[in-house]
Amino acid sequence: MTGRQLPQTEERIAMAQEFAGRNVFVTGAGSGIGRVTAQAFAAEGAKLFLTDRDQAAVDETAAMISSAGGSAHAAMLDVTDAAAVADCLQDMLKRMGGIDVAFNNAGVTLENVGTPWGSLEAYARTMQVNADGVVNCMRHQLEHMAEAGRGAIVNTASIAGMSGMGGAGYCGSKHAVVGLTRSAAIAFAARNVRVNCICPGAILTPMVTETRKNPQAAAMIDQMHPMGRSGTPEEVANAVLFLASDKASFITGHPLAVDGGVLAR
Repeated sequence: MTGRQLPQTEERIAMAQEFAGRNVFVTGAGSGIGRVTAQAFAAEGAKLFLTDRDQAAVDETAAMISSAGGSAHAAMLDVTDAAAVADCLQDMLKRMGGIDVAFNNAGVTLENVGTPWGSLEAYARTMQVNADGVVNCMRHQLEHMAEAGRGAIVNTASIAGMSGMGGAGYCGSKHAVVGLTRSAAIAFAARNVRVNCICPGAILTPMVTETRKNPQAAAMIDQMHPMGRSGTPEEVANAVLFLASDKASFITGHPLAVDGGVLAR
């Protein structure tokens, strides 16, 4: 059993384009959820400014979008570098004239079942990327969107941000993303800027796919979800595009679970 798949990018280009004329900033666009969501935005007419700490990977994403008839610029970015984030946003504004949507997706998972709870090294680095990285991006995105009087931000949290799953750093950082999302949503609601986040369960990204090579791990992941399977990046992309679209015009400060029912248990 699989989830509803997005049509191929080439096919979607010919469909009604919900984000035509809008400029979208994406972090962590080099693979997985970031890449697939960037392709989905492009297929809906958006112009993309793509970032990732892996230059080759984000260049590949941009090339895939361009070859399908979309518009994308790629840049290397470490979201933990506040000055680099500011420069990147300025570059986007110069190139594209503004920012309408941001998908703050960059994140890391440094802990596993063998990592002692309270490992300060793993905790600090995970918080730095997953939480501080979102702050570094949002502070500039919010400034420009508020000035324009419009905008939508979607952050990537996790089911770990709505439960006690995961190591100290991952769980703590994703709770932080949910809190940061709600705080920004309240602060900027009157400026017509919406801020939401997604909380995915286990999604078939390269990392999860590698884990699933172990039959026991695959069975455990599937059993975790009441729907009996992992989600797909396309299913997460559908949720991101909805929250970023005008269809979600009265939704802000919301953590949307894309988890096959995990949090409903």
